[in-house]
Amino acid sequence: MDYQRVEGAREYVARLEHGRDWRGQIEAFAEEEGIDAAFFYGLGAVQDVTLMFYDQDDQEYESITFDEPLEMTPAVGNISWFDDERFAHTHAVLSREDGTTVAGHLDTATTFAGELYVREFEASLEREHDPVTDLDLWPV
Repeated sequence: MDYQRVEGAREYVARLEHGRDWRGQIEAFAEEEGIDAAFFYGLGAVQDVTLMFYDQDDQEYESITFDEPLEMTPAVGNISWFDDERFAHTHAVLSREDGTTVAGHLDTATTFAGELYVREFEASLEREHDPVTDLDLWPV
């Protein structure tokens, strides 16, 4: 395992705006606050969701769209640099009205309501291509 010790810096709580993209709001917030590395938790409700699943054999993302109201129970992720932009790497568990769940890598979701906790690190992390997985990962 590769690792790097980081110190905590600023902490934030936020309410996401209704009708805007969940992950896009986190990325815009990180840009506005100059956050180069962070971890976050979020909860709330969304609709018009696109989740992605990484096929480890084909080394490609497959996406699936859900056009229904879903509870975000929760979203977790991190913020770092990717292709010269701040990127909110987000995974989500989403609950349906009947209690069943879907989960995966969150690509897009229209926010109905959302609350977020963000803890910034005193570090800067930029994703780099990993040839073994064909993913862009932290180079710690």
